[in-house]
Amino acid sequence: MWQEQRAKWHPEGLEVVTVALDVEPADARPFIEKAHAEHPSLIDAAHVTDELFGFVNVPNGVWIDEAGMIVRAAEPAQPGRNPFLDSFRTMDLDSMPPDIAEMLREARKIHIDPDLYSTMVEDWIALGSQSRFVQTPEEVVARSDVRDDARARAAAEFELGQWLHRSGSHASAIPHWREAHRLYPENWTYKRQAWNFEDPIRQGRTDAYDGCWFDDVKKIGAENYYPEIVP
Repeated sequence: MWQEQRAKWHPEGLEVVTVALDVEPADARPFIEKAHAEHPSLIDAAHVTDELFGFVNVPNGVWIDEAGMIVRAAEPAQPGRNPFLDSFRTMDLDSMPPDIAEMLREARKIHIDPDLYSTMVEDWIALGSQSRFVQTPEEVVARSDVRDDARARAAAEFELGQWLHRSGSHASAIPHWREAHRLYPENWTYKRQAWNFEDPIRQGRTDAYDGCWFDDVKKIGAENYYPEIVP
């Protein structure tokens, strides 16, 4: 998806940089290689971009201009159809186990607006700082999540858990990831990363964590999983 858009946008002066949020780099590498990406494709094992830019889900994106200034704050970034989400809408749920069918039925409610996001980016490419979608520094700050003490501590807990996991002590990482979830429950990247180690297919209920993907999505409503983009 991003490589396709990059091929269209790069000749017009825009570079795309993709960042995979994966504690285990090997989990992301096959997807990068399959995409034959020509743009910088990075792997953020410690979720530093969460801390720096305020990413709370994937895909999220920010716009950075030629001077290195953020000119559009973190938000859902869908520049094209998402094959993964689209596949949910064509599956025969009646042929699946009831728990899987229920999860996929909820996932079908997830809303994205790829046409809007592409239109915004292309307007920025054409008009630069005069684009109506570019935000002032004050607007960027206002639209960015507040970095309070709880969220700062959540970042530290998540990174400590990541270090313990990669040091060979996965069980020691779990309490720190649980604390990151408690301190910053809106951060889906923290939760999904931890859940994935216990149940890679469904990110379902386990003894390790209080929540799981399906339960937490139902609490907020799948239609709110990606906040609406505000032009």
